Amino acid sequence: MHIVASSRISIFWFRRDLRLEDNVGFSKALQAGLPVLPIFIFDTTILDRLPKKDARVTFIYEQLQDLHKVLEDNVQSGIARYYGTPETVFERLSQEFEIAAVYTNHDYEPNAIARDTRVMSMLSRKRIAYYSYKDQVIFEKNEITKDDGNPYVVYTPYKRKWMATFKAATDVQAYDTHPYFDTLVTGISFPAPTLAAMGFEMATIKVPPYTATSHLIQQYEATRNYPAIKNGTSRLGPHLRFGTVSIRKMVQKAIAEENTVFWSELIWREFFMQILWHFPHTTHKAFKPKYDRILWRNNEAEFKKWCDGQTGYPFVDAGMRELNTTGFMHNRVRMLVASFLCKHLLIDWRWGEAYFAEKLLDYDQSANVGNWQWAAGSGVDAAPYFRIFNPITQIDKFDAQKAYIHQWVPDLQELSYPPMMVDHKLARERCLKVYKEAVG
Repeated sequence: MHIVASSRISIFWFRRDLRLEDNVGFSKALQAGLPVLPIFIFDTTILDRLPKKDARVTFIYEQLQDLHKVLEDNVQSGIARYYGTPETVFERLSQEFEIAAVYTNHDYEPNAIARDTRVMSMLSRKRIAYYSYKDQVIFEKNEITKDDGNPYVVYTPYKRKWMATFKAATDVQAYDTHPYFDTLVTGISFPAPTLAAMGFEMATIKVPPYTATSHLIQQYEATRNYPAIKNGTSRLGPHLRFGTVSIRKMVQKAIAEENTVFWSELIWREFFMQILWHFPHTTHKAFKPKYDRILWRNNEAEFKKWCDGQTGYPFVDAGMRELNTTGFMHNRVRMLVASFLCKHLLIDWRWGEAYFAEKLLDYDQSANVGNWQWAAGSGVDAAPYFRIFNPITQIDKFDAQKAYIHQWVPDLQELSYPPMMVDHKLARERCLKVYKEAVG
């Protein structure tokens, strides 16, 4: 719809939903009856903390360019992209347009909830309606709880309730948006700051496409634990994180393939999301408070060796080098390197969580915090503290031919490869002593 000065419009605010199809909030906005201006805000409160070659910023930037081009080519519309805080951007938009309503999709992280609360308050003062919808999950918040209304803190019963609820649900169908594209705003200039203008450079690390073929899903249980297997996992993480693929589409695919293992991994994601929503303090405090009594060693030189993949334990080093080089680490290896940091080196899980947050292409706060607390023994449904992965025998179980290790640790047989920075047996005994003194 061509916009003239007197036109009232709605705004759709893209966030963790960078796709045009099967997007709940976008669909609701398009069908609401007013011209729709899609926007994205490169939020300075987030970007100011990121490295200048952050691959995720490049990915978002390129994805938005692609979506803009689709709208430009098909309906002479586009996505307006802004750089600033959401409050300043909406202040500017409210001066440029007569805005009736802002549509978006829910975000469940503590900082995002605080941001949305500020924006809602500001829009309310301007008498602009604010509508937000469930989109990035099948079930959210209090939708899957125990019979007494309390949240599940153990995965297996949560999964059972999730599956039973899903079978009875009627609102998990895809949302078709394409027939309504003719309600998008046209006839205006769509701002689009460059990466350079925002202080960023094009990243050399790229987010790979995901793989969710029938073959991968059918073989998933057999291949998912072995990091040397090429394409043994889906690489869905970043695409679910930024919403370039619909969770409804992925769950329906898992059901169609009748693969409960793949389906279960998608449910794990929602388990951790509802945990973070119910227990937002877990971003910085142990879910089990007594674990905050642990006297971490927090040796900075040892932390740097771990970060750089120079621990002298090949499986650990391979994982860290893969992460530093590609922005990805196989999930089986993530458990090992996290356990090594917390248990062998007695370094606070929050240090590792922060490092992963900077490096992982698929960084999702709920899963990252949940899995790091699991490794430290301090979280929901966590491994007991006396379960300490042996980084040597793990090779025999999951990389027996050392194919993964040789890929990422080509200097394994060189004199330059570091010796083991700590003896496994001594580290295990030290860990058990420190943990026992803290948690009893």
